Amino acid sequence: MRRVTYSMSVSLDGYIVGPDGSFAWTVPDEEIFRSWIDRVRDVGVHLLGRRLYETMLYWETADQDPSLDDSKREWAALWKQLPKVVFSTTLSEVEGHARLASGGLTQEIERLRAEPGEGDIAIGGAALAAEAAALDLIDEYRTLVHPVLLGGGIPFFPRHERRVDLELVETRTFSSRVVYLRHRVTR
Repeated sequence: MRRVTYSMSVSLDGYIVGPDGSFAWTVPDEEIFRSWIDRVRDVGVHLLGRRLYETMLYWETADQDPSLDDSKREWAALWKQLPKVVFSTTLSEVEGHARLASGGLTQEIERLRAEPGEGDIAIGGAALAAEAAALDLIDEYRTLVHPVLLGGGIPFFPRHERRVDLELVETRTFSSRVVYLRHRVTR
């Protein structure tokens, strides 16, 4: 069965966006960017909330930018071809290799897990991931922990009254002192 994964950059105090709405502190160096490229190769479909979808729209046409370096051109090609499902109550259409979700999150994930295909079902966006976590749909949490304290903002982990036991299955420390942690939910 296909895994559902939630992966984002996060501050040491647990935020994906600071109190000012900025995530400039997550700009990856070449080593981290290459790791994102390697991980996206294992994704079969990406589920996104509206805000993340709109942020990532840049990559749908980034390959047309002649100043793009080889790594970013490679990422753009992978991202552009990746099937995406967008969850939004305000959008009436989406661009690129994306479609609007036709059902609720549970129904979409159940349908995707039942379909033939390979690769993880990745979830992006804090609100969508919080909903998936509350419904116990996430199989793995993957964090790139940056050495910064933000003091507030949008949290990586949803705030709810449910314990979730995790097993650490992978770690990596980058030269920039960012630490990658991959945890599997134990059921």
